[in-house]
Amino acid sequence: MATDSWALAVDEQEAAAESLSTLQLKEEKAKPDANGERAVLKADDNVERTEDEEKEDRAAQSLLNKLIRSNLVDTTNQVEVLQRDPNSPLYSVKSFEELHLKPQLLQGVYAMGFNRPSKIQENALPMMLAEPPQNLIAQSQSGTGKTAAFVLAMLSRVEPGNKYPQCLCLSPTYELALQTGKVIEQMGKFYPELKLAYAVRGNKLERGQKISEQIVIGTPGTVLDWCSKLKFIDPKKIKVFVLDEADVMIATQGHQDQSIRIQRMLPRDCQMLLFSATFEDSVWKFAQKVVPDPNIIKLKREEETLDTIKQYYVLCNSRDEKFRALCNIYGAITIAQAMVFCHTRKTAGWLAAELSKEGHQVALLSGEMMVEQRAAVIERFREGKEKVLVTTNVCARGIDVEQVSVVINFDLPVDKDGNPDNETYLHRIGRTGRFGKRGLAINMVDSKHSMNILNRIQEHFSKKINRLDTDDLDEIEKITN
Repeated sequence: MATDSWALAVDEQEAAAESLSTLQLKEEKAKPDANGERAVLKADDNVERTEDEEKEDRAAQSLLNKLIRSNLVDTTNQVEVLQRDPNSPLYSVKSFEELHLKPQLLQGVYAMGFNRPSKIQENALPMMLAEPPQNLIAQSQSGTGKTAAFVLAMLSRVEPGNKYPQCLCLSPTYELALQTGKVIEQMGKFYPELKLAYAVRGNKLERGQKISEQIVIGTPGTVLDWCSKLKFIDPKKIKVFVLDEADVMIATQGHQDQSIRIQRMLPRDCQMLLFSATFEDSVWKFAQKVVPDPNIIKLKREEETLDTIKQYYVLCNSRDEKFRALCNIYGAITIAQAMVFCHTRKTAGWLAAELSKEGHQVALLSGEMMVEQRAAVIERFREGKEKVLVTTNVCARGIDVEQVSVVINFDLPVDKDGNPDNETYLHRIGRTGRFGKRGLAINMVDSKHSMNILNRIQEHFSKKINRLDTDDLDEIEKITN
């Protein structure tokens, strides 16, 4: 998928959607708090990160996943379905023909390269297309086909002869809204009567104007303005309300309250569809507020395991010693590709520069990069153009590169209180030992504190992590080849 879409000129967008007014492609920033201040979180190495940046990470990661996945994830995960009415028959479909779609929509689905429904689509689509409409809360990770599923539901409900908004989709950021908009345009390309409008900051319309596009996608603040203050949209005529990326949405200041206010303006019989990659308590509480009497679909996560991963630690006295140890390990064994995790952007930048000086082909993933730049770096690493990827946690979630044989924790993962972050540890070293292969994880320890962190990680997973010495190098060589 092309990554220059946020640099679209207005005329290009008009050609694509035939419905966009002038757009300033500005990312919506969270507002300061009541005192006019931005809350600041301290990180190591004297790096300060605002709370806004922490929250934007989730939205950026979600967008990155969409960009770096060219096709659906082939998942064997089980789908769990909880019906609103347990006595009603549970339908699932194995082909798109079984859904009795309008011919122009079926044509759009096939033109996008979907041959048969994905795991989540098999169960979600019959529910979303049922008569009378049913509400749905669905959990699924990126790459499972959920965007195509709710887009198909929206397009199926639209009456093209009615020139007013009938479907409303909320996304946490402009960029994520644009990605969903691209799916709507692709799937609806044989349905030229259907039009799409973007309710995002910078899309200026005349006061009192009514929108004729049948589908509106946008960010919560702007959609709320368009429904209430500016009255561009009559919320009482909305038939389908989609809330996408709910976990990202509630991490952004103001979006949760704005979404609830929008939902309360909608008619009682409006179909409510909510999607989220994770379902922690905060997401559940939010989902239950905005989706009454839902069906619930969960796609169980593939369990990450440490069983196929050999873990070691290296004892050092300083950052420079850790760097020398890293170079020595690299010199002693043959490594296809490695990922090196650092705690802060500052350390990651320093380490990448030092490794480059030593002659290594190094890629750096850093939080200040634009998302499309990150996607390009990952693609180069995937293609083997660089052998080492230096990154912080934030940038590396969801990256699957088959050739990664070694993960190195240059800094052990800790949470904001300095305690071991066990989930991040599992996720980091789970980048190796994938696709049925054996993997290797090496942890750099440079203080009593970091040794304590490592000990607590060992206790949590009930897995002993051995100290690396020269006798282990032959064993490591076998693992990495």
